[in-house]
Amino acid sequence: QVQLVESGGGLVQAGGSLRLSCAASGRTFSNYAMAWFRQAPGKEREFVSAIKGSGASTAYANSVKGRFTISRNNAKNSEYLQMNSRKTEDTAVYYCAADLGGWSTRRYGYWGQGTQVTVSS
Repeated sequence: QVQLVESGGGLVQAGGSLRLSCAASGRTFSNYAMAWFRQAPGKEREFVSAIKGSGASTAYANSVKGRFTISRNNAKNSEYLQMNSRKTEDTAVYYCAADLGGWSTRRYGYWGQGTQVTVSS
């Protein structure tokens, strides 16, 4: 089992920055690919970014490429999402996920409870 807890959400103005954190506990953290997904009201959960267990490879949704940066610190069992140049359409609940990797929610068996991020214009 892997337990995930997100933090760092809040209200930010458009153009501003915010950093999300995900703290993991349980099994060996570096064995798992990690990802961030988000879900806006009335919409399906969508892929944002992913990073492999070693941290050597990352992937981003086109909508956030160049603005968001995913990273991880295996020594601290933590994953991060640095979000710059925020847009109002980035408003959503952001979820941390762990497991096999990739862009599909089906490839992740472990999920955090989510953290709300709101971008005001």
